[in-house]
Amino acid sequence: MPDRIEELRAQIAKYRDAYYQENEPLVSDAEYDALERELAELEKSQIGEADDGLTTKVGGSASELFAPHRHLDRMMSLDNVFSTEEFQAWVERVGDGPFLCEPKIDGLAISLTYRAGKLVSAATRGDGEVGEDVTANVLTISGIPHQLSGSGHPEVVEIRGEVFFGLADFAGLNASIVAAGGKPFANPRNSASGSLRQKDPAVTASRPLRMLVHGFGAWESPVATQSGVYELLSSWGLPTTTRFSVAADAKAALDYIQSLEQSRHDIEHEIDGVVIKVDELARQRDLGATSRAPRWAIAYKYPPEQVNTKLLDIRVSIGRTGRATPFAVLAPVRVAGSEVEFATLHNADQVRAKGVLIGDTVVLRKAGDVIPEILGPVTGLRDGTEREFTMPESCPECGSQLAPASQGDVDLRCPNSKSCPAQLRERIAYIGSRSALDIEALGYVSATALTSPLEPAEAPVQSEADLFDLTLEKLLPIKTHVLDPDTGLPKHDANGTPKVVDYFRKKDGQPAEIALKLLANLEEVKSRDLWRVLVSLSIRHVGPVAARALASHFGSLEAIFNASLEDLAKVEGVGPTLAGSILDWWSEDWHREIVQSWERAGVQVAIQGHQGPQEGPSGPFAGKSIVVTGTMESMSRDQAEERIIQLGGKAASSVSKKTSFVVAGPGAGSKLARAEQLGVEVIDEAEFLNRLAAAAN
Repeated sequence: MPDRIEELRAQIAKYRDAYYQENEPLVSDAEYDALERELAELEKSQIGEADDGLTTKVGGSASELFAPHRHLDRMMSLDNVFSTEEFQAWVERVGDGPFLCEPKIDGLAISLTYRAGKLVSAATRGDGEVGEDVTANVLTISGIPHQLSGSGHPEVVEIRGEVFFGLADFAGLNASIVAAGGKPFANPRNSASGSLRQKDPAVTASRPLRMLVHGFGAWESPVATQSGVYELLSSWGLPTTTRFSVAADAKAALDYIQSLEQSRHDIEHEIDGVVIKVDELARQRDLGATSRAPRWAIAYKYPPEQVNTKLLDIRVSIGRTGRATPFAVLAPVRVAGSEVEFATLHNADQVRAKGVLIGDTVVLRKAGDVIPEILGPVTGLRDGTEREFTMPESCPECGSQLAPASQGDVDLRCPNSKSCPAQLRERIAYIGSRSALDIEALGYVSATALTSPLEPAEAPVQSEADLFDLTLEKLLPIKTHVLDPDTGLPKHDANGTPKVVDYFRKKDGQPAEIALKLLANLEEVKSRDLWRVLVSLSIRHVGPVAARALASHFGSLEAIFNASLEDLAKVEGVGPTLAGSILDWWSEDWHREIVQSWERAGVQVAIQGHQGPQEGPSGPFAGKSIVVTGTMESMSRDQAEERIIQLGGKAASSVSKKTSFVVAGPGAGSKLARAEQLGVEVIDEAEFLNRLAAAAN
C-alpha cells in the first residue's frame, strides 16, 4: 500500500505540471479527481504516513511561454461532488434554490478583460492570481467579440469562460493532422489546451476553437441573478450556453443532472458533469468563498465511463529504482475520449486480487484520458483459454535476475542499477523533473533519445556521469524510438509502425531547437541548490525534505558522503535507514564517478560560505515545525515549504506532538486527522498567508 501511495503522489505531481506548464495536458480533470480521491482514501487508512514531496494544488504558476497577467479578481476553481448524497450535503450548507444549472465543459478556463466594451486582454487561470497572457491567440478565435455589441458596457469587466473544441471539429482536426503525418491529439480538451497555448497565433487561428462564457470576475453586475447575467452577456454578443436551466430547488437540479447525463453524448462538445450555482447574486456574495473555490457553486462530476475489452497480455516495466511493475496490454478501446491500449496493475498482488487472467474480457474504467483502471474480469465469458500471470524471473530490458531489495519487500526489483536501460532512462528523466534539477528540455522523450537510441553504441549518456558532457556533436546523430512514458514501449503510427525520430536534428541537418535548449538548460542548472543536486542522484529514500536537511547541515556533497552513519542519522528527518542508504550508494565506484564528473563540469556541489552545522535556524518561524497538507491555491506546496524554511521554520513531512501547526487545504487527509487527534493547531491557507505576511514585517 505505501508503494501505491508513492505512485499516486508522483502521478498527481506529474499530471499537474503537464497540465499547467505544457501545451498538451496528459489527463482530464476526471482522472486527476479520481487519483486525488484514491490517494485521500489510502492516506486515511494510514494515519501518520509520511509525505515525501507531493505538491498538489488547484491551478498552477504561469509558465515562461507567455507573459504573466494579473487578474483583477481572483479566478477560482470549483469544488466537486460525485453523488446525490454529496450534492444534498452541499445544498444543506448553502440553502435551497433557485439554482442555475449548466453543462460543465471539459475545456480550458479563460478570462477576458473588456474596457469600455473593447477586448484588451485574455489570460489563462494560472494560479488564480496570475495567469498567462494569451491575448494574441484568443483574438483569433471566432465567436469572441473584439468589441461588445449593444450599450451600457461597464468601464471594465472580466468575463470568464471555457475554450474548447466541438466534437466534429476535433475529429476533423485530428484527421488533417494524421493526413499530414503528425501526431493526433488524445481528446478535445487536450487539443484545446495545446491549440490555444501556441507561441505562434497563426497556429491557433488555424484551429476551430470555440468559447462559451459562464461567469464574471471584476464587475458590479446591474442585474440580480446569474441567469440574468447570462442574458445580459448574450445581448452584448458574448457566446453563452443555451443549455442552462434555472432549477427551483435541489430536486429540480438533480433532475437536470440526471437528464443531462442521459444525453451527454448528444451534446456537440465534451462535458464531464454539471455546474450548479446559486442563482441570486446577493446570496452568492453572502456565501463568499474559500481560498480556492466559491461556496455558492459546485461541480457535480459524472462517474467515469466503463467498457469491456480484451486483456491480451500482462507485461512488466522497470522504474527508476529498479521496481518491476506489471501493466495490462489491452485490445485498443475508446473510452472517456481517448483510445486505451495499456493499464497499470501496480504489482503482482493486485493482479491476483483483481482475479484477472490473460485472455479475459475485463471491465475497464477510464476516469480520464491516460491512466485507466481494470476493475475485474467478466468471468461468464471465459472459454478456458485464459491463463494466469506469473511475474518474470528476469528483467525484461537487461535480463538481470529480479529479486526483493530486502527481506519482506513485496516488490521485485532489477539489481542492475548501473546498466539496465530502463533504470537509466527513468533516472535521467527524473533529473529533469521539477522535483530534481528542473531541466525544461530534459523530459521523458529526451531521456529516451539520450539513453536508448536505435544504435546503442551511439548513446551519449550511458550513466549520469555523461549528462553534463553533452555536446552538439554527440546529440545530432541520434535516432530513437518514441516510447510511451507509462509503459516504456514504443509508440506506433496509424499503420502500426514504431515511431522513429531524428530527435535533435532538423531535416536540413541543422540542430533542432530541443538540442540547443537542452545544452543551454544544462549550463543553467549547474548553479542549482545543493539539495536539488542531491535529489538528482536518485539515492533511495532521499527526497526533497531529507535532501534539504542534509544540505543545510553539511553544506557539501563531500561532507555528506564522508560523514559516518551516526552523524548522518543525527540530522533531523534522516534516521539510520536513510543514512545507510546514502552510505551504500556512495560505496559504488560508478556512483562516485557521477559526482566527480558533475563537479568537473562545474555543477555546484557545495554551498558557498557554509559555516558548518548551525545551532539552529533563525527567523520568525525558528523552532517551529510546520506541516503543509492538502491543496494550496496561491502557491505550490514546494513554494509554501520554501517560505517556511526561509523564515527559519522546519517544513515537516508528518504530524507529531512537536508540530507547531498544520496548514490544511482542501483534500487534506491523514495529516489533518492526525493533527485533530493530537490537538495540534490547524489553520487554512488564508491564515497561513496572514502569518507569512506578519513574519515578513
